This record gives sequence, structure tokens and C-alpha cells, in this order.
Amino acid sequence: MSPLDVFRTRLPNAREFPRFAGVPTFCRFPLLDQVEPAHRPVDWVLYGIPYDGGVTYRPGARFGPRAIREASQYVKPVNLELGVNIAHVLSMADGGDAPVRPYSCKDTLDAAAAFAGGLGDPAHTHLFAVGGDHSIAYANLRATWERAGRPAGGLALLHFDAHLDTADVVWGHQWTHASPFIRAIEDGLIDPARMLSVGIRGPLNTATDLDYGRERGVTLVTYEQWRAGDGADRIRAFLAARGDEACYLTFDIDCVDPAFAPGTGTPCCGGFSSAEALALVRACAGVNLVGADLVEVLPDRDPAGITALLASHLIMEILSVAAVRRAGRAG
Repeated sequence: MSPLDVFRTRLPNAREFPRFAGVPTFCRFPLLDQVEPAHRPVDWVLYGIPYDGGVTYRPGARFGPRAIREASQYVKPVNLELGVNIAHVLSMADGGDAPVRPYSCKDTLDAAAAFAGGLGDPAHTHLFAVGGDHSIAYANLRATWERAGRPAGGLALLHFDAHLDTADVVWGHQWTHASPFIRAIEDGLIDPARMLSVGIRGPLNTATDLDYGRERGVTLVTYEQWRAGDGADRIRAFLAARGDEACYLTFDIDCVDPAFAPGTGTPCCGGFSSAEALALVRACAGVNLVGADLVEVLPDRDPAGITALLASHLIMEILSVAAVRRAGRAG
């Protein structure tokens, strides 16, 4: 078997094809158009949305997908804690990068959603977007909602972030990385009464910043609530109530303390450690995950590459959540 043939399988064997060789793709998954017929239809397609025109502080997350692809070369398929080999359960591929319109956030989201809609088999393939700033979550949410049959009640949302991201208008614009979820709620893509936001912390712009979410039934768990113990119980209760509901998971890397993830544009002190963040995602095992994104990695602020490395491991944990459910159903 040639190295190229090895690379076209679900996941190349690192002892036959070294991690420092070949074109870097997310987690060394094959490119979508190179997936062998035996592994089609693909279960999950990862793709980048290299856009950061929606940021309100430091730019640079447009380089996030490239940095995460590079860091993810060391990701391995077996999840020790969850006891699942994602490469044995799921067929996965890298779908490339969505087109962007650098001078328009809304145009970029429309273009990215259309691009995502053409990836894989719409009736089977789930979408995983890698940003880019958090505005891109709207595009992947819309494409995922459409693949889920446009449920009238919207999708349930598992949201890990230091910020709630339901600001209506920033600098006169309604489409920014501070607003993906207010727009998604308005458009019926997600159900705020089935939205869990974990890790909220830090100073706010106004005392009413969280009112929109609270008034619409969003389950808010601040970092301090989680640290005190009550928050963990509320997370478990929320996840247990989801059953077979279609859930979307969005992870903003600034959910993690900048001591562990310095490479982000809106860092907020006093957050989760890397180990805690991985465990939080792992705790979602069993939910019906139909789409996901990971956002806000800013390589220029990531001197040792530890943020991109953590992001790549979080991707593996999120895919493991999906693999655990698939393996359970198969068993």
C-alpha cells in the first residue's frame, strides 16, 4: 500500500505514515473527495471558516483553521476515558475551507452556510465548523438545522464560552462574534429554553448583558457556579433531560482560562483549565450530537501553540461524544 493509499483510509497509521508527512488535514482525516467508497457516506465533515471580520477586540482568528490543522496532526483516535476509537465507529473527512467575504460578516455567513450545505450526504453527514471568530457558528447552525429537517422548535444548544454572545447591536452592526445566538434564536435555529451556556464569567459591559438569555430560559452556568459545585449538578440535569433531542455543540476557546489558552482574541481570566474543559465536553457523551463548531483560536497570541493543540484535542473529544452514542446504538 502506498503512503497515499494509507492517507485515504479513515485515519492513517502513524507508525506507517509519520505525522510530520503529508498535507495537514484536521486530525489527519482524508480529504472529503478522497474518502474510499467503503467509508461513504461520511459521518462527519470538518471544514474551516477562516473569517474574523466579526471580532470586537483582537483580530487574527482567520488563521485559526490552519493552526488547528497543523496542531491536530498529533491527535490519536482512541479516547482513553470514554473507551471509544472514533476511527472504528465514525467515517470522518476534511472538507476544506468555506469561501469568505472579508468585508462583510453577513455575506460570509451566507456563503459559508451554502458551502456547508454541499458537503457530504445531506441526509447522513454531520457538519463540524472550525473558526474563525464566533460569528461563524451561525452559518454552521443554519446548515445543521436544515440537515436536521428544519425542526420548528429549533435545535438544543450546548454552549461553552466566557461570553453569552447574545448582544443585539455592536458598533451599529447586528452580525458580529457577539451576536450569533441572538440571531439564531430570532431565526428559529435554536431553542433558548433548551440552551445551556457554561463558563460565563468576567466583567460585563452593562448589568443587563445577560437579561436576554435569562428572560428566554437559557440555562446559565457561570464558572464560579461550576466551581462552587451547584453548576455541575445543573449541567448534569440539563444533559439528562435532552434524551434523543438533536443537539448542537459550540465551543469558544476563551471558555478556557488564558493561562491555558492564551491564543484568543477576547481573553477572560478565571476560567477552566485544559483538563476541566476536556472533561466538560466528555460529560456530554450520550447526547444526540448533530453538529458542532470550535472557534476563536488566534495563533498570533499562541506563542507555544498550546491553544491550537488544546483546540485539536477538544475536536477529538467532541467527535468522541458522537462516537459513544453511535457505538451504543450499534451495540
